[in-house]
Amino acid sequence: MGGTAEFDAGGEFDRQVARLLEAGYPAVAGVPEEEFAARVAPLRKVVVDRTAELSAPEPENGRVPFLLVISRALVPVEEAVARTTLAGKSKPGIVDRHYTPGELERFTTLEELRPAGEPAAHLLFGVERGEEFCGAVPADAMAEIAGRGRTTLTMEEGLALVSQYPAALAKNKCFSLGATRGGD
Repeated sequence: MGGTAEFDAGGEFDRQVARLLEAGYPAVAGVPEEEFAARVAPLRKVVVDRTAELSAPEPENGRVPFLLVISRALVPVEEAVARTTLAGKSKPGIVDRHYTPGELERFTTLEELRPAGEPAAHLLFGVERGEEFCGAVPADAMAEIAGRGRTTLTMEEGLALVSQYPAALAKNKCFSLGATRGGD
């Protein structure tokens, strides 16, 4: 992802924050909108400082320059799912009927991939959906990804991708959340 002069990384960060506010993340977190925005505001400088490295999002092609990821400590996974929609739709996302309420909490991020200090929010750069691995054995795909110096997505990162870029979730172009495991 080479940067372009036209891409406004700060504006994209602001759009992502606005999307979270619009989706009701502050209410779920139990904080006023201003406080929620203030908690993530320091990350804006990190994004702006990396503007030269970033390109405009291409969600239809499964690539976005960065994601503002909200921790489940601030917004539980099931609440984040309910705040997603498919591209062009208004019906909220639902947790698969095979999971009982609260069961998704048993899925946790692999220790080595957790952000230091487990902050309320973090940034993920150079996000790719990874459809080149469609049909691949998960362990083989994860080894290839790791060999490239990259990681698979966590549940929170996947939810951030769909929340911010609904077009990234497309038929036959799904993605795995291999960095989150259920212990089984």
